Amino acid sequence: MATKQSVEERRKARVRRAIRKAANGRPRLSVFRSSKQIYAQVIDDERGHTLAAASSLEKDVKDRLKTGATVDAAREIGKLVAERAAQAGVTQVIFDRSGYLYHGRVKALADAAREGGLDF
Repeated sequence: MATKQSVEERRKARVRRAIRKAANGRPRLSVFRSSKQIYAQVIDDERGHTLAAASSLEKDVKDRLKTGATVDAAREIGKLVAERAAQAGVTQVIFDRSGYLYHGRVKALADAAREGGLDF
């Protein structure tokens, strides 16, 4: 019996489908935000490997921030994931907003990653 997908799941699948079509072999910068934290990963979909990752739960980041659910936290994570991606030899990515609106924390993370050297 088929189950009905939620609106969020369908939106996320639609965004991923478009991203994979447009990627042309570039890794994907995927964002996940919860109510209390934010996470980012650079993923090579062809091999299924994570090349770089950062989250607001990491010890050094957590000490500098009041909470992981702010725009300032998203900026820190964006800079950190860009730095780690550069160390892994990645300069061009495609941005996967995971169905979230490009606003607030998601936009702040993307802008900080651009400033950190990632091209998308």
